[in-house]
Amino acid sequence: MKVGFADTFWESLKVIRRHNTWWYKTYELFRYDLPRFFGNIWRFRRGLWGHYWWDHHGMLKFMEDGLIHMSDKIEKVGLEVDESRLKKVEAMRRVIKLIQNYNNDSYIEMAESELGELVHHPWEFEDIEDKPGFSRLVDKETEEEKEHNRKIFDRSREIEESEWNELYQLLKGQDYSKFDKDKEWSEQFNGSGLRGWWD
Repeated sequence: MKVGFADTFWESLKVIRRHNTWWYKTYELFRYDLPRFFGNIWRFRRGLWGHYWWDHHGMLKFMEDGLIHMSDKIEKVGLEVDESRLKKVEAMRRVIKLIQNYNNDSYIEMAESELGELVHHPWEFEDIEDKPGFSRLVDKETEEEKEHNRKIFDRSREIEESEWNELYQLLKGQDYSKFDKDKEWSEQFNGSGLRGWWD
């Protein structure tokens, strides 16, 4: 039996050899790497602006901006079949929303939408009789108003904790070993799992 190579094989070897030359690497630097670098500076500008060594919100902003770009591209030009690709895009968009809720601290507003608005009274101060020149804030809330506000604050903490857990479950992904082997994989797959978000 005679073994031969098609012309495309030899052409592929030439391309591989060319891509490893100094002049092609220089071309790649100016043609692809530097434009991508400056594009990324623009894309991640909010994360760069808001990043501090002592705070994690900037890092989450990087993830949010990266996932916005990735989910848009995978949705529009992704090569994967729609059945699994669109589930991944949906999971990415949910992660984006969860990060936005966390960074914007939207939990009080969410709790208020469920339980009603917080009760606010305008600030009033009264003089302290035995300390001339000093004043104190007058507490005008009734016990019912205090209880209502306490429920809103408690509910906002519950929502925050629930969404934080959901965020990390979406990033972690499903345990495929627990899938039912008698069911279709696509019926059980929900698109979660950061390690599988690529194209």
